[in-house]
Amino acid sequence: MVEYRIDRSSGVPAYVQIVEQTERALRMGTLRVGDKLPTAREVVAATAINPNTVLRAYRDMEQAGLVELRRGLGTFVTRSLARPGAEDDSPLRAELADWTARARAAGLERADILALVTAALDTHDDTKDSRAPGDPERAEEDA
Repeated sequence: MVEYRIDRSSGVPAYVQIVEQTERALRMGTLRVGDKLPTAREVVAATAINPNTVLRAYRDMEQAGLVELRRGLGTFVTRSLARPGAEDDSPLRAELADWTARARAAGLERADILALVTAALDTHDDTKDSRAPGDPERAEEDA
């Protein structure tokens, strides 16, 4: 089961944080189709946020087709966002865990690591987008 953590200093609304953390758990395979999300009461007890905030997040996820609210039973995952390579036992995930440990050992904080990863993704995406539509390397990546 997912355990929500709300960062009040982030400037990101709490309901958005709940949605993002749920999506992350769906991508990582931590949550699977059929799994039950914590009740709004449980989330409120763990995070000290308003119950309406939790309900808004759950409604947003329901509208996105990620979960289903079953009156009297709870909220259940209806769709996975997991992709190959994100599983707990994937080599990519192990490499990233090793890299993250090295970055931490080098003194980098979470924000530094996120900035590095974001910059690397941006560079990769810019390189990919700058190739001509007929470029064989682009066709390979688009396949």
